[in-house]
Amino acid sequence: MNTKRILITGASGFIGSFLVEKALEKGYETWAGIRKSSSREYLQDSRIRFIDLNFSNKEKLVEQINEFLKDHGKFDYIAHNAGVTKCLNTADFDRINFQYTANFVDALKEANAVPEKFVLMSSLSAYGVGDEINYTPIKLSDTPNPNTAYGHSKLKAERYLQSTDNFPYIIFRPTGVYGPREKDYFLMVKTVKSGLDVGAGFKPQHLTFIYVKDLVDAIYSGLESEVKNKNYFVADGDVYTDKEYTQLVKECIGKKHVLRLKVPLWLLKIISIIAESISKWTKKPSTLNRDKYKIMKQRNWECDITPLVEDLSFSPRYNLKRGLEESVKWYKENGWL
Repeated sequence: MNTKRILITGASGFIGSFLVEKALEKGYETWAGIRKSSSREYLQDSRIRFIDLNFSNKEKLVEQINEFLKDHGKFDYIAHNAGVTKCLNTADFDRINFQYTANFVDALKEANAVPEKFVLMSSLSAYGVGDEINYTPIKLSDTPNPNTAYGHSKLKAERYLQSTDNFPYIIFRPTGVYGPREKDYFLMVKTVKSGLDVGAGFKPQHLTFIYVKDLVDAIYSGLESEVKNKNYFVADGDVYTDKEYTQLVKECIGKKHVLRLKVPLWLLKIISIIAESISKWTKKPSTLNRDKYKIMKQRNWECDITPLVEDLSFSPRYNLKRGLEESVKWYKENGWL
């Protein structure tokens, strides 16, 4: 039996490192696509092979792929997870999330190295604001209308992939992904531990989540299936209000009392603009910025995962409580909390 060869781009990141672990667990010849400057903190297994692909230059990328083909043969599967969720210049979203993806797809075709399956990690943000009146779930049949630079860049990458002939792909659009090693939701957990619960706006917020290990399972189900040229939302199937989310966090960290503060959206917007200005001065991307403000402002993150369940028999192993418990345990064991 021939060992399948898989490339995981963005392998040094939160989701990427879990994709690598799963590939090793499955016995794949596992290639981690990372920059030379990227951390290998969670990529210590000696079986991992590394490759630094130049996504910014299509011609050089074609050369790299051709060299790889001569030495190793082509990749059977590619999980294209590389991208940015925050950056100093909003133009970088388009350059990295869209243009680098287009360069990669074109290079694979030009080098005659199209894999059996190519997974693109997109985002629910590619669809934009959901129904904030009746709170109906976002459906695949809805017209995407992203309202953030990040969402626009992801949608452009999706559409480029969909316009490419003879290229077997699956697009996954996860909702909020959390778990060990993740830093944004961790900040919320840390804030609750300090005794504060800071909420955005006064209107109820309907939140959805997917634990990183369940997302990874869905991706491998897609790669190993006969399904191709389809798109899926990924969530655990449950819906929580922001208040319910905080209550679960409190239970997991053993915090009985917190001060609940609701920040008006107009004030949050001002804070986001200031934080973004400071980040440009310090040259360090801020977690809070105008793009992130639009995401925090959004009231309805419900999405329909029926197609994922029907096509790939998706059945998440983690509800939010179990996922938070495992995450908090990891944060404590690794000195984050």
